[in-house]
Amino acid sequence: MTDLSILIVNWNTQRDLVHCLESILKRGKSDQREVIVVDNGSHDGSREAVRSRFPAVRLIENEKNVGFAMAMNQGLRQCSGRYALLLNPDTQIKEGAIERMVSFMEACPRAAVSGPQLLNKDGSKQNSIANFPSLTTELLNKSLLRWMFPKRFPGKGSHYSEPVEVDSVIGACMLVRREVMEQVGFLDEDYFLFLEETDWCYRMKRAGWEVYHVPQAEVYHFQGRSAEAVKKRAKVEYYRSRYHFFRKHRGRFPRFLLLMGLMVKLGVELILNMTACLLTFCRIQKWREKLSISAYLMGWHLRLCPKEMGLEGRH
Repeated sequence: MTDLSILIVNWNTQRDLVHCLESILKRGKSDQREVIVVDNGSHDGSREAVRSRFPAVRLIENEKNVGFAMAMNQGLRQCSGRYALLLNPDTQIKEGAIERMVSFMEACPRAAVSGPQLLNKDGSKQNSIANFPSLTTELLNKSLLRWMFPKRFPGKGSHYSEPVEVDSVIGACMLVRREVMEQVGFLDEDYFLFLEETDWCYRMKRAGWEVYHVPQAEVYHFQGRSAEAVKKRAKVEYYRSRYHFFRKHRGRFPRFLLLMGLMVKLGVELILNMTACLLTFCRIQKWREKLSISAYLMGWHLRLCPKEMGLEGRH
């Protein structure tokens, strides 16, 4: 058994994937880690780049985009490491980051998951910690909650000098103990994209394990480029994931309240964006895009949330 398995799910992010693999393979001993890329039907040359430039990397090729959770589970079922590092292709590892997370997990046997401090390209901090979704977090302004209650809702403005226990970490980079996966199972494949790692952390904590943010480990994250290319459909998946989390963990009535609350918010956004477009004679691209997205999301709700309007409808 290797010490570490690194797993990456890719969908049409060839350039990012190449840079990510380079940042991994130039650090650490290759005999102590394995790298697995699961490609979700990319058509941008990603597979060919992995085969030609990184022959030591194991490549799993899907014919279509089966979603993040299902694809990652394919890799998790085949990996052999005592720890699995789930990594987005739009990340680059800083020197010593993986070693710091592994060392922490070795020293803290009740830790199921550890996550690093995520960084923007310029080195500024990203939000690396996630609260479990609730009516408060999903219907109120998250930035305001983090400002008013920083201990309860930690964000990039929170400063930690030591590892801290949290609800969940952001799934762009998270280290998971194999023993925990064997106990609680893999990712829930009913999530196509978004919140699958939050759901996983929730299940782990309910089973008595702990989740930690390790600020001494730093990883660059060039956020969400594959989802950015299909922004409307990605937004649909985010809404679907929230509804699924509530249905699964909060109950029917809280899910109904979430649905009603988010539709009211969407209605207000739609009116505001439409007004902004009318006042600017639709000359400002930002407002046109906002109007287009809010109208698409409202249409998705009014059509009773069909899957084909999300990323599952685009392969």
